[in-house]
Amino acid sequence: MEFSVWHLAIIAIVVLVFFGGRKIPEMMHGLGQGIREFKEGMREPPPTNPPASTTTANPPAPAPTEEKK
Repeated sequence: MEFSVWHLAIIAIVVLVFFGGRKIPEMMHGLGQGIREFKEGMREPPPTNPPASTTTANPPAPAPTEEKK
């Protein structure tokens, strides 16, 4: 199944009817901004965090419990 010019024209008309002429530029601006931010995020290296230590020198003491009489 191939898309022809008629298919694209029908899709464009349906989008124009649903969203209107004013809303389409706003949507395209938001889409372009999102793509731009995604590309910038892909260029930046991920932050490096120092590895967390798995052992502790002094484990915390258990809390004292009181007995009721």
